[in-house]
Formats: sequence, C-alpha cells, structure tokens
Amino acid sequence: MDESDADGDEGGRIALGSASAGPGTLDRGRLPVADLPTGGSEALPVAVANGAGDGPTLWLTGGVHGDEATGVAVVQDAVAALGDRLADLAGAVVAVPVVSPAGLRRNARETYYADEDPNRHFPDADAESARPPKLQERIDARLYAAITGDPPSDAGEFAVETVGTNAAADALIDCHTAGVGSDPFVIRDRVLHGDRRSASEATALSEELGRLVDAFGLPVVREYPAAEYVEENLQRSTAGAVLNEAGIPAFTAELGAHSVVDDAHLDAGVAGAFGVAVEMGLLAAGDVPASVDESGVGVDPAPVEFPVRRFRSATTDAAGLVRHRVAAGDAFAEGDALADVVDAAGTERATVRADADGYVLGRCEGLAVYEGDPIGSLAVRDDGDLVVPRDAGEE
Repeated sequence: MDESDADGDEGGRIALGSASAGPGTLDRGRLPVADLPTGGSEALPVAVANGAGDGPTLWLTGGVHGDEATGVAVVQDAVAALGDRLADLAGAVVAVPVVSPAGLRRNARETYYADEDPNRHFPDADAESARPPKLQERIDARLYAAITGDPPSDAGEFAVETVGTNAAADALIDCHTAGVGSDPFVIRDRVLHGDRRSASEATALSEELGRLVDAFGLPVVREYPAAEYVEENLQRSTAGAVLNEAGIPAFTAELGAHSVVDDAHLDAGVAGAFGVAVEMGLLAAGDVPASVDESGVGVDPAPVEFPVRRFRSATTDAAGLVRHRVAAGDAFAEGDALADVVDAAGTERATVRADADGYVLGRCEGLAVYEGDPIGSLAVRDDGDLVVPRDAGEE
C-alpha cells in the first residue's frame, strides 16, 4: 500500500526513486542504479519519512557490506520509528537500508560484481584512473549523487532525480558491524583540508561532526591518521566521501558482529539515530518515545578516558594458531600481552604485545594467522589533530 498522501503539499514533497512522501507522510520504494545482464534493474530499497514541519534532512544507510545484518536492521527500524513521529518531525529522514543488494544476496562483504570492497568506490576528485569506471563505482556515484544532491553529468538513464529542496543530506549515519564479539562504537573521521576547503572551514565541519557523533551516544573511536586513511581509500567510503568530498557531516556506526541481528546493539543504534535527530533539531527531546530513549542503556562506556583511534597493527611475526588473551572491551597498557601464537601441536611460537595504551574493539576472525596478520581491532591512545591536511606530507 502506498503510504504517501497523494493530496499532500507538492511544494514540500520529497521523492527518491519510486518513494514519494508529502509533508507528514512516509513512503517506501526502490531506486534503480544499474541494469542486470538477465534483464531488469539492480535497485536499492529506499524509505522517505517527511515530517509535518520544515527542517534538516538526515540520511541513514546500511548494508554496504552484505553480511552486516544489524546495520540493515537499525536503518529499517530507525526510519520506521521516526516515521511514527511525523507530526512532531521538523525535517525529513531518508533511509537506504541495503546499499549493496548484490552483497546481501550472497551474505558476504563483497559483491559478485567484483571481488572488492564496495565501500571504497565513492567519488573522490583526486582519484586518477585511465580506465572507465567499473559498475560498483557507477552505483556508488549514483547513490552519492542522491545523498549530496549533486548529480554527475554522465549518469545517463540512471541519473538520480530527487524531488524537494530537502532531499539532499544535512547529515548521514552509515550503519555497519565490526566483527566477532565486537562492542559497538562510532568512528569519527578526521576532516581533511586542502583543495576542498580551508583549515578554518574544516574546523567548523569537524566541530559540527563532533556534536552529532557525541549525540549518537556510543564510545567514539577516531579514524586512522591522514596518510593511512587515504592509503586505505577510506575517503572513498560512504561516510568518508560524504564528509571529506561533499563537506556534509557523516560518520560510521559499528554495531557488533556480522551475519545475525544483535537485538541489544539494534536498540542502541535506533536510540543513537534518535539522539542525532534531536541534536539536528528534527525532533524535540520530549518527542523521543520512552522505549527508544531507554533502549540505549546497557552499552558499556569506553574503558579508558583518553581519546583513541583505530589501530590494526598488533600483528604477529610468526605463522600459527592464535590464542587470544584479551576480549572486546578489555583495556591494556603498552607492552601487555594480547595474544599467543602456537603451532598446530600447541607449542608456543610468539606473543603479540600492545604497542600503545588502549582497549580491544574486537578480535579478528579465524584461527590461523600468517606473518604480518593482525590479531584484532584495537583502539589506542590518540594525541593527533582532528583537522589535518589531506596531503600527509604537510603534517
């Protein structure tokens, strides 16, 4: 059934793909982004919750990795819960629960378009290539155009047409999961300055981002330093491109383990989306349902008081089987043992120790490790700046 109001105020209508919502209504539909070899189109599920009052637009995305189930569920449930508050909503929420349907079909991080991370192909004006863009790059560019309201000139039949001045994002939350046994957290990217924006503009953007990240309510982990960030192509992730290419506040929420929906982390993610909506002025704090407001309770705070960043360099120098000594949420000091590596008969071969103070975000999947493999995802002390030059050589 069409949930939109056909008699609504056309001047305030927001449309994306086949979803079209007048003021005070919610509608769901599909956004075609590519042709399929067997006929038909690849299409992203979309939902538009258009509030009764004017205000900013919050985008929610999930499922860019097809095995990250809780992120998909958070986007679905958050837009539905916010859609129940349309009379109180001043602005709009646009949701894309499954950014990578091809990954979801195979329950895998990668799609069958290419054996590559689909979350590393969003636009970056500095990316140079002598070849035409591959399909995943084209799909990501079409979604990015909808998020930013800046359609590419070469999109052809899949040019994304949005209706309504508030269709483009004023902020974005990209929902993921981090790994086996991982505690939930949010990733705050550093804001890069250079050709896109001045240092003062980057500072203002970073401050706005910080308010939204804090409003989400989970422990905050800063992203890698600029050189590693660009080397890993994280400026071409969903949140990275929206933040550092388009200059729109965006961050990533990591909501536990892969493959199945974790109800506790689902509740925390929905509560986080409401927290951001309140911070943006989409809702008054008193309009948040008590059930949502209470659902985030129970997520442990970070076990350290200093700022931290992501770190995956606790690696082994010996091949073997990993035996972890710490679990997600455990704090450690520089030099502490994090894991032992043993051979298949159980003889100890190496001990992996912490390079800095911090805590464990989660363990890496799998028992076998090779030389140079990380044994976990860590958060380590970070004294670096949140606003940095894009050119790492300038740091």
